[in-house]
Amino acid sequence: MALDPGAAGPFLPAMLRELLKSKLHRAMISAADVDYEGSIEIPTDLMAAADIWPGEKVLVASITTGNRLETYVLAGKPGTGHIMINGGAAHLIKAGERVAIMAFGYSESPLVVRNLLLDENNDIVRSSH
Repeated sequence: MALDPGAAGPFLPAMLRELLKSKLHRAMISAADVDYEGSIEIPTDLMAAADIWPGEKVLVASITTGNRLETYVLAGKPGTGHIMINGGAAHLIKAGERVAIMAFGYSESPLVVRNLLLDENNDIVRSSH
């Protein structure tokens, strides 16, 4: 008897999977401060549009250099477009770099991703939700 690996049943219980839930694509890093407490600061209007909370863990991937790191989000002033990378992370990702900022969630079923494409001022050019 062959089992369907995608089916939940008596032999295969439901499973939580880690899935992409939010992405700020091509965000521009406005500033980097090695001496500041480690984190990434994102304006609250962008956080709300992407459904990202203060303190939430994010993966930041530099489109410019390929460097990747995990950190947590600090709420920044809305309407500024100012995204700042702080602490040791500022050694890996610098001001002027383009990044993808990704947040993940756990679910038993597929999620609808909030994917925001940003311009050089971190204004939303396109939203997928």
